[in-house]
Amino acid sequence: MRIGIISCFFFFCILAAEAGSEQTQLRNASFIPQWVPQAQFAGYYLADELGLYRKHGIILSIIPGGPDNSPSDLLKSGLAQFATLWLSTGIQMRAEGINVVNISQIMQRSSLMLVAKKASNIETPDDMNGKKVGLWGPAFQIQPKAFFKKHNLDIREIRQSFSVDLFLRDGVDVASAMWYNEYHTLLNSGLNPDELTTFFFHEYGLNFPEDGIYTLEETLRKSPDLCRAFVEASIEGWNYAFAHPEEAMAVVLKNLEKAHIPATRVHQKWMLMRMKDLIVPADSETPIGTLLPQDYYRVAEILKENELISEIPDFKSFFQNCSGHGN
Repeated sequence: MRIGIISCFFFFCILAAEAGSEQTQLRNASFIPQWVPQAQFAGYYLADELGLYRKHGIILSIIPGGPDNSPSDLLKSGLAQFATLWLSTGIQMRAEGINVVNISQIMQRSSLMLVAKKASNIETPDDMNGKKVGLWGPAFQIQPKAFFKKHNLDIREIRQSFSVDLFLRDGVDVASAMWYNEYHTLLNSGLNPDELTTFFFHEYGLNFPEDGIYTLEETLRKSPDLCRAFVEASIEGWNYAFAHPEEAMAVVLKNLEKAHIPATRVHQKWMLMRMKDLIVPADSETPIGTLLPQDYYRVAEILKENELISEIPDFKSFFQNCSGHGN
């Protein structure tokens, strides 16, 4: 009897030790996307909601991005271990001596585009000559300006807000838009696709892949397992979101409501479907998370040509693939 009691005691001690070991393996980490909660970041919010980060050993805190929270600043200061950034932003930071590394290139295609009304007689790049073109701030001007240069266009640049009202009121002939966002807003305003001419930069040899996952080189060096775990959980979240769009919508809308941001299911669903097109393009076999050297050098060379960087950072130092497959 006594031997049985002692055996049970040691058995429960082993269980307690294993439970304690599991708890000690959980690590805290924080992550900031570029903008407020929306379907552009559905994969991360879903991975958090489903407990995928915890499954991979991470207790994650998601810091909403937006005008008051800069992902690059929080990453640089160490207040966030992970952030999503555009590839062009990551290259510029690295060229400035901030040792950010891309550990997973999530989006494979650029969603930035120019839109014109066919009623304005704009159907080709040449038709933009002399026209008023709405452009956002500096980070969003790199591709359009390279596009204008490539096609020898002399346009009238108009500063555009993040509203499409100026375009709808014919204040500009051509507007900047994100395919997953403002373009859909134009459709919702009553314009039909066949009334619009679209210029996707990735179709004109100017593909600048956008959202990737970034961390500091020091974080990767000290905690490579944490970085791999974050990337793997995030990709699982994206795959689940694309396979279960209604569930993804519920999570996105819950987080939008929590942030007191008005939103519609229709618009968020459009955004999620376009994110699928951009992250896992139907005509591409590139695994999610891969940064192709040709995409990297295309962006870096245009940045250098426009004197936005002085030297092109080494690709192998910049991209450290944590996505679970080869480069």
